[in-house]
Amino acid sequence: GGVGFTQYATAAYTDNVLDDFTYYGKDYVEDKYGGLTEAPNNMDTVLDVGSEVAFYALEQYEAYPALLETHFGGSQRASVISAAAGISTAFATGNAQTGLSAWYLIHDTYTKKQHSRLGFQALSIYKINGGAAKRILHQKTMKVYHPKGQGPNYPNYAM
Repeated sequence: GGVGFTQYATAAYTDNVLDDFTYYGKDYVEDKYGGLTEAPNNMDTVLDVGSEVAFYALEQYEAYPALLETHFGGSQRASVISAAAGISTAFATGNAQTGLSAWYLIHDTYTKKQHSRLGFQALSIYKINGGAAKRILHQKTMKVYHPKGQGPNYPNYAM
């Protein structure tokens, strides 16, 4: 179990909601930083862009109750929000690793507080990605950490 299948299925089963959240992030990045890949590659950008997209997404879920019903379970909502934040941060900086840091940050902080109900596999969000997040985003200093040759699934690569 984990968020792997949820991330895999998100694009196909979320009724263009991921697109909406991501386009919002794209517009935010272009307005604030003057274009894609123009933002500095640091933790401030992760916090700024990731948080802005996450707050927008959470507001949409609160404003449209039918949207909550469209996405089954808190794990899918958390994955949609985290994916949009990660994508937006990645094209803000032009660095996929920074986008991954935003994904973990948003998944562990904002979405865990809002949508921390157990998913359909009865796994909490912390149990799903708690260990992997520590390799990418150091919890105490909140600095971006670049592992050497290790992806988020290390050492258990599924593919």
